[in-house]
Amino acid sequence: MKITLKLYARLAQYLPAGAAENQARIELAEGASVNQVLEQFGLPPAHCHLVLVNGVYVAPSERPQTALRPDDVLAVWPQVAGGGWPGG
Repeated sequence: MKITLKLYARLAQYLPAGAAENQARIELAEGASVNQVLEQFGLPPAHCHLVLVNGVYVAPSERPQTALRPDDVLAVWPQVAGGGWPGG
């Protein structure tokens, strides 16, 4: 199945080659979870502050069991104020 992955700010560096405008269409196994996608692209969990599926917030505790469906939009933002970014 295909979904759209949108990564913002410093997380955009984790998008696959060929991504444009902070987003990419990606192929996933049926029923892949939000956490599986984040892990697949090497996103540090501590930096995935705001995660939305189709505009709906997904809390960190819900990410392992939140299954994605075809044509979903998964959008991820890092913390944008305070806290800093290690090494940055």
